[in-house]
Amino acid sequence: MSNNKYISVDQEQTPEGDKGNDAKSSLVEKIQQLGQTNVPQMSADSKIHCLTIVGQIEGHVQLPPQNKTTKYEHVIPQIVAIEQNPNIEGVLVILNTVGGDVEAGLAISEMLASLSKPTVSIVLGGGHSIGVPISVSCDYSYIAETATMTIHPVRLTGLVIGVPQTFEYLDKMQDRVVNFVTKHSNITEEKFKELMFSKGNLTRDIGTNVVGSDAVKYGLIDEVGGVGQAIKKLNTLISEQKSGDESEKMLQ
Repeated sequence: MSNNKYISVDQEQTPEGDKGNDAKSSLVEKIQQLGQTNVPQMSADSKIHCLTIVGQIEGHVQLPPQNKTTKYEHVIPQIVAIEQNPNIEGVLVILNTVGGDVEAGLAISEMLASLSKPTVSIVLGGGHSIGVPISVSCDYSYIAETATMTIHPVRLTGLVIGVPQTFEYLDKMQDRVVNFVTKHSNITEEKFKELMFSKGNLTRDIGTNVVGSDAVKYGLIDEVGGVGQAIKKLNTLISEQKSGDESEKMLQ
């Protein structure tokens, strides 16, 4: 009799233990795969979702395992889930990136710019290279006082075929970046290209390293600020959108 009791107790406790282990393993897996504890579908505790763009933006070619990367195949489904999730009312995009794949960066930028929900970006540390279009793609942008943004021409690595078509393709790709940045910020095309092709500012390259308040002065970023200001602004944008939606309903 006593043996049966112990067996029954163990059988009842085992599923609960398994559930706890499954939850822990799921949490660890999310941290390993996405670098965060919750995905958009799970963000029921907050109306703001934080999307981080860190390290190097990985495109079609997988980078070495020692590189910290933001994989576009992780970010793109998250943005789609954010748009579909009614519990998420706004998005805070945090950037600390050296740049990376141009097309992957532009794809993320276009998706953020086309979201129907309010978005605010903040550059912490660095928003370099293709990180510039991502940082300006949101409704409002902030940059930390000590953060930097490197603006330089589009470059190719690896085997390059030295024919006119290659340089034409490179020039068109660069135009895509310039057009996106000037469309989604207050900087003029002339000023952006001037910063892009400036000589003497970067040791081993042409371009310009823009720090904090200079990014605001040039019209790239809206304001110098931190996380608190960014969240406050996002809440304001969310409230404005709600009041706008209510006004439309009343008119209908």
